[in-house]
Amino acid sequence: YDNTLLDQTCKAAVARQIAYGHQRGVPWGMSESGYNTVDVHLNYQYRAFGVPGLGLKRGLADDLVIAPYASALALMVAPEQACLNLQRLAAEGFMGQFGFFEAIDYTPARQRRGQSHVVVRSYMAHHQGMSLLALAYLVLERPMQRRFESEPLFQAIMLLLQERIPKATSLFTHTAQLAAVRSPSVEAETPMRVFSSPDTPVPEVQLLSNGRYHVMVTHAGGGYSRWKDLAVTRWREDRTCDHWGTFCYVRDAQSAAFWSTGYQPTRKRPEHYEAIFSEGRAEFRRRDSVAAGDGAGDGQFETHTEIIVSPEDDIELRRVRITNRSRQRRVIDVTSYAEVVIAPPAADDLHPAFSNLFVQTEILRERCAILCTRRPRSLGEQAPWMFHLMTAHGADIGEVSYETDRLRFIGRGRSAAAPLAMSDPAALSCGEGSVLDPIVAIRCSLALDPEQMATIDVVSGIGSSRDMALSLIDKYQDRHLSDRVFDLTWTHSQVVLRQLNASEADAQLYARLASSVIYANASLRADAAVLRTNRRGQSGLWGYGISGDLPIVLLQIGDAANIDLVRQLVQAHAYWRLKGLAVDLVIWNEDHAGYRQRLQEQIMGFIASGIEASVIDRPGGIFVRSAEQISSEDRVLLQSVARAVITDGRGTLAEQLDYRRLAEPRVPRLTATRAYRGERLRGATRAAEAAPRDLILFNGLGGFTPDGREYVVTLAPGQVTPAPWVNVLA
Repeated sequence: YDNTLLDQTCKAAVARQIAYGHQRGVPWGMSESGYNTVDVHLNYQYRAFGVPGLGLKRGLADDLVIAPYASALALMVAPEQACLNLQRLAAEGFMGQFGFFEAIDYTPARQRRGQSHVVVRSYMAHHQGMSLLALAYLVLERPMQRRFESEPLFQAIMLLLQERIPKATSLFTHTAQLAAVRSPSVEAETPMRVFSSPDTPVPEVQLLSNGRYHVMVTHAGGGYSRWKDLAVTRWREDRTCDHWGTFCYVRDAQSAAFWSTGYQPTRKRPEHYEAIFSEGRAEFRRRDSVAAGDGAGDGQFETHTEIIVSPEDDIELRRVRITNRSRQRRVIDVTSYAEVVIAPPAADDLHPAFSNLFVQTEILRERCAILCTRRPRSLGEQAPWMFHLMTAHGADIGEVSYETDRLRFIGRGRSAAAPLAMSDPAALSCGEGSVLDPIVAIRCSLALDPEQMATIDVVSGIGSSRDMALSLIDKYQDRHLSDRVFDLTWTHSQVVLRQLNASEADAQLYARLASSVIYANASLRADAAVLRTNRRGQSGLWGYGISGDLPIVLLQIGDAANIDLVRQLVQAHAYWRLKGLAVDLVIWNEDHAGYRQRLQEQIMGFIASGIEASVIDRPGGIFVRSAEQISSEDRVLLQSVARAVITDGRGTLAEQLDYRRLAEPRVPRLTATRAYRGERLRGATRAAEAAPRDLILFNGLGGFTPDGREYVVTLAPGQVTPAPWVNVLA
């Protein structure tokens, strides 16, 4: 009824909704609906949302979720404005097969970086039913209302709907939080780590995993890939060089200059470098300038690399976008590289040469892929199959070539920093089969016009059988399926954090601590004085149920006021375990409370209430020990072997990670006081050329001295001995 209390209330509500939508710069219409958060079964979550000043709940401005069905209901109150809003929603693509989607989530905290909104792609039957009733009200002249009006029981109380607005009113001034409607920035809502230089005291790492396939990436571009308990690619802990992992080279054909999409392994200094770690992905941005040398002018290239692990399949996707910023058409070669293991990391560490003998490679030219497997050493052994795939989009694709022999790719006397394959402009050899040192490398040639961008997807993965590996290769030939992985990865990372009851800021903190677990960091270890006094070995840990085979993180706590450190470390351990990083967390309880043991009960309560309850006193689990039951020698031992020692007397976990000891004074670098003269070098060469005259049985490279006591090898500059020479000497 017009001009009634209910009528004016409805009009005021719709007017406030419209004004709030204009204020936030989005389509209007908020109500209870699904939003962009899912549970462990990937079901969208559902709750009420509203407009500040219209709803009584505090914090309504923190969420911005637009539900199209709210606009449909507004057709009964403000049909013209509602129709325009629905048309806007349709024009922006928020419709699917069954009508409007459930909602559009504009909340920055629930979006991937770079997104402005996320569509909640579901349909709710009762919201669709309410929308149909509202349309029927407008188009069919209130059929449902007329049905109610014809009911005698309803006619008896219709007078209540005719309540007029009181002439005398008292205004209640509520304190709605209207100042908070300004959208917070995405950067403030999405914690991330950004590194503008690869030169840090310890490599910073990002852990990517789907629970089975694990990838560790450093901010310089190194890292490992593992599947369950197997190493997929070769990696060694080396904080000085950090040149192990899966890499991608870019080579400019005109200038013959080459670099890598990260800093490793070429270590070429770019004009601009940036490594970005956000939850679920690692990104690298760099800009390089090369001089053509052929009169074609200088070339400038921008590369943007994203690394993710698929939640569905056991694969890692490395997407490289290369943009030609020069004014000429440029031809570039993109070459991937990784050393193949497919064996337990310990077996590869102990005897890599023997382990390599069992790896067999196969090139699938029609699929632009390489298959690798390990020949079974017994009839019952089931060997997995690794694959490596490259696809390119957005540019003219030239020849594709392959390599599976490390010696042919790297060359003798060279390294991954300057491999022979990058110095030689020819295509790779396309060798396959049983090679002494297996790798996977694919080279693709691209032609880029000025300001043109090409996208290269490098996919590595593993399957339990050859057919499984082939099906994954066929699947990721499709660009759209690769695009889908990025959306799934973000959703999966949010589910994992929700499972741990952790925030993205917590995850970034735990990843920072993981850097010191994977790469030994002196600033988090015990003092040198403690390390020097240790006299016990690994067997001293066995009495406490700790094997010593895994990295150890030690937490020393004695004050119940600092119990939050226990919560963080237990949560960090669960996070690492889900990311494939096996760590023994030792909690050293220094509380001397006697009989009651309140702190011990609190610690055990934290562990038992979470997902870590099943790993107490197990390898890769949590070990809670009372300091009173640890001998002084074993205390020194535990502190000596721990990769990180966290103490409740040094502040919060973040403060202890930020703490850096004063650097010890170092001897300055040696600077030459005079240049090395060429005459000396030429004199040394002439002496070397004259040396063979006195050697017995000289064969062109070396011979015995006249007394027969020594064998002298004489090499010209740039000359190396034949490959089997080391075997002869042995």
